[in-house]
Amino acid sequence: MLETVRPEPIRSPVLDGHAQSGIQHGFFTRAGGVSEGIYRGLNAGQGSNDRADHVAENRRRIARSLGTEQSRIVTVHQVHSADALVVDGPFPGDRPKADAMATDRPGLALGVLTADCGPVLFSDPLARVIGAAHAGWKGALGGVLEATIEAMERLGARRERIKAVLGPSISQASYEVGPEFRERFVAVEPGSSAYFVPSATEGRHMFDLEAYTVERLNRAGVEASALGRCTYREEENFYSYRRSVHRSEPDYGRQMSAIILEDN
Repeated sequence: MLETVRPEPIRSPVLDGHAQSGIQHGFFTRAGGVSEGIYRGLNAGQGSNDRADHVAENRRRIARSLGTEQSRIVTVHQVHSADALVVDGPFPGDRPKADAMATDRPGLALGVLTADCGPVLFSDPLARVIGAAHAGWKGALGGVLEATIEAMERLGARRERIKAVLGPSISQASYEVGPEFRERFVAVEPGSSAYFVPSATEGRHMFDLEAYTVERLNRAGVEASALGRCTYREEENFYSYRRSVHRSEPDYGRQMSAIILEDN
């Protein structure tokens, strides 16, 4: 039997303040979905091995929560790149490979899928321009956040007006990395050593993806904040790729974060 609980996403007070400009958003959790087993809940990952009809129903429920149709939720084929697209409608064929989007078109929901990486939602309420980015460590280091801002600026946004919020992602306390990982960051940005602290395992470190992401946004001239919710630790609420690996599970679900510009 299909679960009938309506999805109730987490909302940022920062972006909620833009609702008067017709901008709605949601960082969706596992609650309110129909998937079962390791995908239990609101799995929105079309790339997972979950039942396709369950994923479709979950995405329909997300769309309804946002006040739109499932066909108006736009997602890209995420590849951990620094590529951001300006979109003006649903993609007619295969989803393009990219990791961020921007639009000024009402009724179009920009969605990103994550399971430890950082979902970042952007809004310029005056220009009525929105953006969404999938920012894992590789994308954040490569410049996907700055690319999203630039895509929004091409539509008339101004970075000093943009507010960005990082949704649920893996916390530093759960993100242990090897020495080569830290060296890659320091080679690009020597100051990034501040986002690593030694772990209990000799030679390894704990990486603060959340702080790194917010600081990259702030340095780019955008006012940014984070929800401070950990995907790895909050199993009842979120899917986590790393948790699935540690448990030797064959696959994992993805939660969706989305933002939409309502029709005038």
